[in-house]
Amino acid sequence: MVKLIALYKTPPDVELFERHYFSVHLPLVENIPGLLKAEVTRISGSPFGNTDFHLMAEMYFESADAMNAANASKEGRAAAKDLMGFAGGIVTLLTGEVR
Repeated sequence: MVKLIALYKTPPDVELFERHYFSVHLPLVENIPGLLKAEVTRISGSPFGNTDFHLMAEMYFESADAMNAANASKEGRAAAKDLMGFAGGIVTLLTGEVR
């Protein structure tokens, strides 16, 4: 299993960001074919003090091939376009293998 991880820095307007994220972006993500599970975590702090991060999203797929196909789908492209439109400057995307 693999996952796509989106780490969001704290946006300038948290309320506006969250309204868009939960009412527009997350529903787009949840429609991506091949998505097994999506988890969203509000970052509450760090053991080392303050953090610049606000939110983490983890999207799980059966394999790297499944994730790539999902991202290339019409729904995946729509979610990516939306992401870049509202959070392109504050998001970092990572992929990882789940063990």
